[in-house]
Formats: sequence, C-alpha cells, structure tokens
Amino acid sequence: MNPFLKTIPLVALAAALVAVAPAASAQTTPNGRLVVTVIDQTGAVIPSAPVTLTPQEGAALEAGTRIMATSPVGVAVFDRLVPGRYTLQVEFPGFETGVFRDLRIRAGDTRRTVLLQIAKIDQEVNVTRDRQSAALDPLGAAFSTVLTREQIDALPDDPDEMERVLTAMAPPGAIIRVDGFTGGKLPPKSQIRSIRLPRMDTMAAQNHGGSGGAMHIDIMTQPGLGPMRGTVDFAFRDDALNARNPFAPVKGDESLKRYSASLSGSIRPNSSSYAVTFQRNDQVDSANLLAAGPAGTIAAPVRQPLESYVVTGRFDQAVRKDHALRVSFQRTDTSRRNLGIGGYDLPERAYASESADNLLRLSENGPLGRRFFTESRLQVRWFGSDSRSAVEARTIRVLDAFTSGGAQMAGGSNALEFEAASDLDYVRGRHSWRTGILVEGGSYHADERSNYLGTYTFSSTGDFEAGTPSNYTRRVGDPDVRYSNLQAGLYIQDDFRLVRSVMLSYGLRYEVQSLVSDYNNLTPRVSVTWAPFPSGRTTIRGGWGWFDDWLSTSVYQQTIQVDGYKQRELNILNPGYPDPGSDGSIPPTNRYLLGDGLVLPGSMSLNAGIDQQLAGSLRVSAAYTYRRGRGLLRGSNRNAPVDGVRPDPSFSNVIEVTPDAASRAHSLNLGANMILLNWHRTFFAANYTYTRSDTNTSGAFSLPASGDDVSREWGPTLPRHRVGGQFSTEPVRNLGVSISVRMQSGSPYNITTGLDDNSDGVFSDRPAGVGRNAALTAWQWDVGARLSYAIGFGPQRQTGGGGGTQVMVAIGGSGGGMPAGGISVSGASDKRFRLEFYASAQNITNHDNYTGNSGVMTSPFFGQPTTVLNPRKIELGARFGF
Repeated sequence: MNPFLKTIPLVALAAALVAVAPAASAQTTPNGRLVVTVIDQTGAVIPSAPVTLTPQEGAALEAGTRIMATSPVGVAVFDRLVPGRYTLQVEFPGFETGVFRDLRIRAGDTRRTVLLQIAKIDQEVNVTRDRQSAALDPLGAAFSTVLTREQIDALPDDPDEMERVLTAMAPPGAIIRVDGFTGGKLPPKSQIRSIRLPRMDTMAAQNHGGSGGAMHIDIMTQPGLGPMRGTVDFAFRDDALNARNPFAPVKGDESLKRYSASLSGSIRPNSSSYAVTFQRNDQVDSANLLAAGPAGTIAAPVRQPLESYVVTGRFDQAVRKDHALRVSFQRTDTSRRNLGIGGYDLPERAYASESADNLLRLSENGPLGRRFFTESRLQVRWFGSDSRSAVEARTIRVLDAFTSGGAQMAGGSNALEFEAASDLDYVRGRHSWRTGILVEGGSYHADERSNYLGTYTFSSTGDFEAGTPSNYTRRVGDPDVRYSNLQAGLYIQDDFRLVRSVMLSYGLRYEVQSLVSDYNNLTPRVSVTWAPFPSGRTTIRGGWGWFDDWLSTSVYQQTIQVDGYKQRELNILNPGYPDPGSDGSIPPTNRYLLGDGLVLPGSMSLNAGIDQQLAGSLRVSAAYTYRRGRGLLRGSNRNAPVDGVRPDPSFSNVIEVTPDAASRAHSLNLGANMILLNWHRTFFAANYTYTRSDTNTSGAFSLPASGDDVSREWGPTLPRHRVGGQFSTEPVRNLGVSISVRMQSGSPYNITTGLDDNSDGVFSDRPAGVGRNAALTAWQWDVGARLSYAIGFGPQRQTGGGGGTQVMVAIGGSGGGMPAGGISVSGASDKRFRLEFYASAQNITNHDNYTGNSGVMTSPFFGQPTTVLNPRKIELGARFGF
C-alpha cells in the first residue's frame, strides 16, 4: 500500500477529534443570559472579536471563565449564567483591549453594546484596562499594523493595484488572506472592515508557513448589518493625464473606465444579512518595446487592452443563537490582448488570453459548551484559461536583442481546488489551547502547447546576420495531462501565561503531501512574549520554529508533461538554418523528472524584537529575523556532456528536480506608526527593512552554471534596503489627503556570457570569477498621492441592526470629543447620503525608476536598463453612497 494512503485513517481520526468536542454539562435550571454586541466608532459591527466573561463571586466561580468570538453580525451570547457579578473583556486588533468590571447579571436577558475605539477617553464610565495582559495578545497591535478606516479609504480603488500596494507595505514574502482564506481577488474597499499588516514572523503552529514564513496580510470583510446601504463608483484615467515612458518616442495609448456598485443590508436584524458587488474594468495599458531588430533599434509603446468583470455575493446567517454561517461566491472573467509584446519581443509575438475564476467559500463558527470554540471553513475554487497566438510562425530569438516570430501559445488549463479546515479552541485557566486540521487538494487538466513550431536561439546579432544559430528547440507530442494533488496539515498549540507579564507559546505541526513520498515533516514552534511593565507599552518577543513548504503543482505538471516520451523537447546544438536538419532521425530530447528521495522544502526561522508605545499613540518597533532554508529545489543535469559527449545519446539534458539547495537571510525591520484621530484624523506610518538574502538556486529546473556544484551558485536575491511610508490627514472637514512613499535599493541580476560554453543548450554560463546575481539595478523611489472631498446630505445615518434596548459601554477612547456612551462620527460620513470625489496619482513626481537591465554580454544593451517602472498615472473618480 502507498505509505501516504496509510496516513488517511490518521487524518480522518484527527479531523473527527477536531470537529467533535465534549460539550459541557448543562445546568439543570436556566439562569441569566448575556447578549454582547461589539461595534467600532463608526457603528459598524466587529465580527470575530474575542469576548471573555469571568465570574467574580459566589457560585458562578465554579463555572470558570468562558470565551467566544462575536458572530458575523458582531454578537456574542452567553447563556446559563449564574446571577452575580462578572468581568467582561473585549479585544480586537487595532483597538485597545478593555475590561468592564462589576457587570451584574440577573435572571433573564442582559444586553450590552460594547464600543471599541482607538484614542483615549475621560474615565466617565467604569472602564479599566489590563494593558500589560493585552500587550501579550499575538493578534494585538504589537509587531503589526492595523490600518484605520481612513487608511483603507486612501488605498487604490482597483483591487489589483490595492494588492500590489499592500504587498509593498508588508515585509517580503507576506501572503494575503481574506477572512482566513488565501487565493482569489480582493474584495472592494466598501466591504473591507480591517487590514492587518505584519511586521514580524509569527511562530504559531496553526500557520503552514512555507518558504516565505508565516507572515500574512489579513483582510477581514464586514457583513451587511443594519439598514440597506450601497455604493456606486466610477473611475476614469486617460493618457492625457499620464506621463510618457522615456524609452518610447511617443506617449502610449492608456485609459481606464471602471464601474462598480454594491448593496448590503440586514434580512433579519441580528440574524441574517447580505452583500453583493459588481465591478467592470475597461482598461488599456501600455507596454514598452525596445529592441535591436534586423532593421535597427525599435522603440515604441504597445497597446494592451484588458476587460474584466467581477461579481461577488455574500450571505451571513445566525444558525443558532451563538453560531453563525457565512457563504460567499465570487466570479471573475478576464480577457487580455496583445500580451507577449514589449521588452525585446516584437509585435508579431502577440497572443490573447481569456480566463474565468469561480470561488465559493463557506465558514461556520461558534462555541461548544462553555469552554470550547470551533471555527470551520471550506473553499472550493474552479478556474480555467485559454491562450491563442496572433501569428503562427517559428520563433527567432537573439539574446537580449530582439525576439520575432509567433508566440506559439495554444490550449489552456482547468482546475478544481478545495481547502477545508477546522480549528478548535479550549480555554482553561492560564492555558489557551488550539488544535486543528487543514486539508487541501485539487484536480488538474492541462493541454497547454508552447514552442510547438520551434525556436532558434542566436547568441548575438552578428551570429544572426551570419545565419549561425547556437541552438534549436521544439516541443512535440501530446501535451494533454490530468493529475491530482492532496496535502494535509495537523497542529496543536498552547498559549500559556506563565505570569501576568509573560506568555509562552509552543506547538507542533505535521504535514504530508501525496506528490512527495516524504512523511518526516514534524515541525516544532515556540515563542515567548514579555510585557515587562504594567503600562503594557513595551512588548518584547522572540521565537524559533521550523516550517515546511509544498511541492508546486506546476513543477509536478512539467515532469509528467515533458517526460521525454509523452511530450518531447528537441534540443539541437549548432543546427542548420533555416532548416535545423535531422536526416529523418529523431533528435535527442530534453527530459524533466522528479528525483528519488524528494522531500518537502523547509526552513528554520529565528526572530527577536521589541515594540514600544511612546507618547500618545506613537508606536515604534524593531525586529530581527534569521531564516535558513534547506531541501530547496534546483535542477541537476543527469546527462550533462562529458568532453562534448552525452552519457546517454538518446537524450539531451535530463533535468532532475533535486532537493539539495539552500538559502539564508538576515532581515531587520524598523517601524513606526501614529494615529491622531482627534487631530484632523491624522495617520502616519513608516517602515524600513534591511535584508541580506542569498540562495544557490533559481528554481526547480534551473541548472547551475558551474556544472553540478551548487556551492558556487550562491548569490543575492532581494534588494538590501526597502523603505515605505504613508501619511494621511483631513486638513479641513471632509477633505482627505494621503501621501505614500516607496523606496528600495537596486535589485540583483545575473551576468552571462551569452554563449553555450558547456554545450548543454542552456545559456546560463557566467564569466570566470563572476558569481550569480552579481550586478544591481539602480535605486528606485516614487511618491503617490490621493485627494478626496466628501459631501454629506440627508438625515442622520442609522447604525446597528436593531433588536431591543441596549446599554452602551465605551471601551478605548473617543474620536473627536465623543461623550461616553454614545457614537459620534463627524463630517459627511454621519449623513444618510454621501458623495465623494477623488483624484489619485502614482509616481506623482514622474521619477524614472530604471529597470530591465540586460545581463547578457553579447547584447547591444548589456548593462543598460531597457524600461522604467510606473510612469506617472492620474486617476479621477466619484463614489456615491447611501
């Protein structure tokens, strides 16, 4: 029996243990019931906020502490309570943790609406804060940045651009999650409740981790609680407002028309809600073509149209009084034309692509008894894409000079993927246990065809003019493949409060994947968090852990698709031209395969840091991380020429995926942020990251330039310095101004001779004494800006979802002199109708960030940049909300 199949009963047993937990024994007589609704300063509910209820006296002490998270409509319900006095604690990232003491519970229902805020308030209500304990929260403000509503509004309106900005603001390798799910497109800004940016790895065993570590950009959406609300958006961009690429003689044709609309509201107050959105993009981008073609240098902008549609629907339902179900669906259709042109690729290289992506998500959470809390989620994704070339012709490639001929793109791929996970929390005394299971898998079908007409490669323009190519490759055979993948992870962890000021977190994770016969994947994690002072302003954290990564399905697909038999990749050295010539015989072919003893790539991570809250809301932090990768994948040529002769003459290169590469990285991150909602709603954040990262592999199929000696392949991978900053304020009422700054040092790139010195048909040979990625591009910097003005009219805006008389408890601080126990939002946002006009610009100074440097010594562009990133673009838009 396959060893992986033997693990299935164990996985099933673990899943059963996670999904079913012993319910606490019910009390014989009903007593009190507490209903807690948690909202922010705008009146929006806060789902998934941990609420802790601790008895202070009498018979209630026997029941102990109970904890649960608020439902998607922001409600947490505690029933079967013994009457008496309790302590209520509510916390959520980005808000101050609050403790409401001496809350008296009587027979029947007791309702409290808890208002969480960021700034301080006068002590007009009986509110105290356990700041030292709150500073230990792994999801708290220490070592992370939670964006305010004003910051989220200042982000780009286009989800794709917003994703690029968030990725740039976070440390390298951070992965975006939406409501706990990875993959799919970002939701529109109107549906985003909070965004949490990491500044330091987390060692929690519940995180898969992977090669990028356990850093996540967590985006939480909000349900449509309350009266019906909606937005209508329109954005416009035209080349008249944009800057010209300095490498192009004329300005490129660029435009954008984006239409979007959203609608949300309650179906039943405090029970069910809905939210739907629609977005359409009609966009034209301009790529830059710069090539040294047969007729001389060609420089021109290339028009690349894009059309896309995104439809999203979401439904939230309280299944029982304390359990909630969330269902969402998203479909994205995208059509692109004139891809493949730009850089050295001439216009005949164009191809078109169409894709459709469907995403169905379900999640359920709620308590089991008095001490357990469970959360389960399921994601099903099915997607497909097709490509077609504009011209069907053989490809001519002159290294880093020009590429002509057809794109040779045809066929496509389809996939059905799923992700199922369940987590179980158990709180007992000073221990907070969590265990869970994650199962992912998919079924894949691909018939993508590439290079099916053949490609000639010339080392230089001189060789092209002489008609002496160095290499001819062509893929022949059947590319149609079908395969599946299954991977699973189990974990258990505990957050143990050793003393009031110290938390010890430790856990184990086990992972397995059907594509790899490697079952020794137990990874321990441990971290310590210390808040040395009662004020909770200082937090010190350190951690150590091992992480595994999955084998990419694209790597596996290539090994079964181009295996030298089903599909062959011809590789002819010094061929004839224009006929490669085979004399009726079958030329040797390349072959790709997985090596014996393949293991899951892994890494060890060690970090330490300090986070300090200074005067007011100014917070600064410093964090150091060391990461060492092992078992990383690289290509090993098992049929490399020896004195010009292949050991197996029936094949060319036999590239075996081998897990003996490694990496090492040191990084130091310095950050600062400040929120002054009482002073013109001002926010400031800045971070600096120093990274020294090296590896001896460029990918699973990359062959070392120095034979098979990976020790000579070490080279840098990332820019050394990265700086990012954002400032937003409201200088006058309803006028918002936001400025963002990005800067980074040069990116490393490789220097090659342009010749096939070792006669393997791969042009990766470097000059003697030159290491991999030895050259650097120029520094980059740019400044973005956004200006918006809002007009509010109509009656006062309603908040909440109704449902009985409630008492307001203000925890945190007020924004703008808000009296305790009430909600106040200033400006246009407190009106029933809101009209906003905005203008946003990327690279507003139009600084030329040169990139695309050629590292090929035989290229006419050797050592020179060939393009610039993001020339200035200005976007105008309007949004109407009700």
